[in-house]
Amino acid sequence: MLSAAFSALTLSPMNAQSSDFIGKNDIKLSSDRMTPEALWAMGRIGSYAVSPDGQKVVYQVGYYSVKQNKGHQVLYIMNTDGSDKKQLTTSAKSETDPAWIEGGSRIAFIHDGQVWTSAPDGTDRKQLTKEDDGVEGFKFSPDGKKIVIIKQVPTYTSIQKRPDDLPKSTGLVINDMNYRHWDEYVETIPHPFVADVTADGIQNIKDILKDEPYESPVKPFGGTEQLDWSKDSKCIAYTSRKKTGVQYAISTDTDIYLYNTETGETKNLCKPADYKEPAIDPTKTMANQSVNSAENLKNNPGYDTNPQFSPDGKYIAWQSMARNGYESDRNRLCIYDLATGTKTYITETLDTNVDGYAWSPNTQQLFFTAVWHGKTQIYSTNLKGEVKQITDGQHDFGSLQVFTKNNISNGKRNRKAQVYILAERHAMDKAAELYLIEPSQAVQTPDRHTQVTDENGHLYKQMAFGKVEERWCKTFDGKDMLYWVILPSNFDPNKKYPTLLFCEGGPQSPVSQFWSYRWNFQIMAANDYVIVAPNRRGLPGFGHEWNEAVSGDWTGKCMKDYLTAIDDACDKLPYVDRNRLGCVGASFGGFSVYYLASHHEKRFKAFISHDGAFNLEAMYTDTEEAWFSNWEYDDAYWNKDQTSRAKTTYANSPHRFVDKWDTPILCIHGEKDYRINANQGFGAFNAARLRGIPAQLLLYPDENHWVLKPQNGILWQRTFFAWLDKYLK
Repeated sequence: MLSAAFSALTLSPMNAQSSDFIGKNDIKLSSDRMTPEALWAMGRIGSYAVSPDGQKVVYQVGYYSVKQNKGHQVLYIMNTDGSDKKQLTTSAKSETDPAWIEGGSRIAFIHDGQVWTSAPDGTDRKQLTKEDDGVEGFKFSPDGKKIVIIKQVPTYTSIQKRPDDLPKSTGLVINDMNYRHWDEYVETIPHPFVADVTADGIQNIKDILKDEPYESPVKPFGGTEQLDWSKDSKCIAYTSRKKTGVQYAISTDTDIYLYNTETGETKNLCKPADYKEPAIDPTKTMANQSVNSAENLKNNPGYDTNPQFSPDGKYIAWQSMARNGYESDRNRLCIYDLATGTKTYITETLDTNVDGYAWSPNTQQLFFTAVWHGKTQIYSTNLKGEVKQITDGQHDFGSLQVFTKNNISNGKRNRKAQVYILAERHAMDKAAELYLIEPSQAVQTPDRHTQVTDENGHLYKQMAFGKVEERWCKTFDGKDMLYWVILPSNFDPNKKYPTLLFCEGGPQSPVSQFWSYRWNFQIMAANDYVIVAPNRRGLPGFGHEWNEAVSGDWTGKCMKDYLTAIDDACDKLPYVDRNRLGCVGASFGGFSVYYLASHHEKRFKAFISHDGAFNLEAMYTDTEEAWFSNWEYDDAYWNKDQTSRAKTTYANSPHRFVDKWDTPILCIHGEKDYRINANQGFGAFNAARLRGIPAQLLLYPDENHWVLKPQNGILWQRTFFAWLDKYLK
C-alpha cells in the first residue's frame, strides 16, 4: 500500500533544454489507492490575478519532484471561464506572484528573486528590478508610475551585529527576546521600499521604514496582502507591529499606518498621535490588564492587518481583532473613513471570524469568507453591516477576488457589466481549484459554482475517495457538537474498521473542509481507516462562547469533547471497531495526544503526536511568542499569585502523568520548530522509553512546525502508517 504511486511519470517538456525542469506530471496510478507519492504529484494552486477587464486570469501552480526533493512554481493564463489555458513559464526557475499592470497590457511576476514583466502571452520578457538581496514581494501603484517592493534589511535589536574581523564566527550574542521566530534567527526583517518605475527599471528607491527597527509585513506569514496603494497613487497603507524585544514577544498589537510618498509623513490609523500604551506585566495574561480595558479597546490594541482601499478611494478596510495578546480573538471587518477618521465595524452581527475579504467594484459591498459549522463560505456585507450568505455546500472557500466584466451574448456585449467572484475552493475530498461565482445567481442557488481550473482531475478519475459525512452528538454537558466522519475509500458497511480520532491544533483552528498534503484524511481513508474529526470546544464557527472555551482550560471540556466524539462513533456506527482505536494530532492536537495518553481509560491502542507541547512549564519560556502562553495559561509558572486557571493548567501538564502512560506512542518533531521546541518531543519520547513503553521518534533537523520537503513528507506518511498498522491491524 505504501509502494510507488505510479507506473509512469513524465516531466513536462515545456523547456527541453532544462533537464531539471519540474512541471505538471503525467501520471498513471497503479491502483485506486491514494499514496504519499500521488499526493506529492498533485499540482497546488497558488496566487492568482484577474485582468482589469475581467476577461483573463493569470495564476500560479506548484509542482514537486520527489526524486529531486524540490518544487517548481509555474504561471498559467486563461479566460476567466476556464477556456484557452496556456502555460507562461518556460524556465526551470520558479515564477510567482502574478499581477496585471499597465491597464492589463502586461503581467508582472517574480522570477529568480526579481520583478519581471511580460506581455500577457508570455513574450517580451523584461527584468524590472536588479536588487542584490532579492525581492520578496511587490505592488504597483494604480497609475503604474511607482512600485513598492519587500526586501530584507539587517536588524540588531535582539542579536548583536557580528564582528567584522570574525567573518567565520557562528556564535550569536543575544541581548533581548524575539531573537528567533518560527524557524529562523532574527538577523533580518522585511521592509517595504517605494521606487519610481521607469523604462530602464526602478529608480529612487526609498525604505519607507528607514532607521525603524520594525517589520512590515509582519513575520512569520505576512506578505503583500498587508500593504495597499491609495487610488490616487500617493499613499501606501501598511501593517506593522512597532515593538522590539520583550514588548514584541508579549504583544499582538499590530496597526495600520498610512505613508505619504510625496511628504514622507506617516500616520497611525488605529491610534491617536498622543497614544501611550498602558503598563503591561509581561508574565501575566493581558485579558484583565488595563491595555484591554473597555476604554483602551477604542485604540485597537489587538491585531489590525491587511488594509484595502475602497474602489472610490474614500475608505480603508482592514481585519481587526479587539484585544492585545489574543491571537484567536474574533476577526472583524473595520471600515475607516479617510475624510472623518471614523472607524466602523461592519461584521458585528457575525459570531465568527472574517478570514479574507475584497471590496465590490462599486464600494457599496464587501465580500468575505467565514467559517460556520465546519464549512467556510462566502458572505457579503454592505457598509451598514447587513450580512448575507452568498454560497453554500460541503466545502471551504479560501482567497477571493471580485471583478466585473461585460458578458458577450450572440456577439453583442451586455450594457451592464456583471459582478463576479473568482475564489479558491477545496474540501476534504478535493484539493484547491479556482471557481467562478456570480453573486446575483448564488443568492438563489448557493451551491452553484463553476470550476475553472482542473489541476488534478486526471488523478481523481483514477482514485477511490472516502465519503465525508457530517454528524452531531451531545457533549457531556448537553451541548451540540459537530464531528466529521471520513469513511475508507473502498468502504464495506459490513466490515469493521480501525478508527482514528483526529485532534485539531490551534488550539483555535477550525475542523472545516480543509485539504492537507500531510494531515490528509483521504490518504488515511485509502489505508482503510475511519476518521473521526470533532469540532471540539475552542474551534471557531460555533459562536463566541464555544470558541473561547479552550483558553485556560486545555485539559477540561475540550478533552471530554474528544472522548465524547469517539465514544459516540463507537456506539452508533457499526463499522467502527472500538477495539482498534488510534489517536493522532499535531501542535495543540499533539498536546491533546500527550494528555489523552494518560487519561483515555484504555480506549486507544496507538498514539501519534506531531510537534505537540509536552511540558507546559518548559513551553512557557521556550516558545518565541510569549503572548500565546500568557493568554492560554494566565501566568508565568513562577508567579506566586497565579490564577486558579493557571494552577490547573500547570498541574495538568502531560509530563506530570507519564506514570499513567500504557500505550505505544510515536513522537514527531522538527528541530527548526521554534513555536513548540523539539525538546518537547525529546522529553515525551525519552519518558516513554524510560517507562518501557513502545515508542518511536521521527526527528527532522531541517523542518519547522510543518514538513515542507517532498522526501521528508513521504517519510512522514510511511512512518505514520507503519506505526498505526503495527498496532491497529
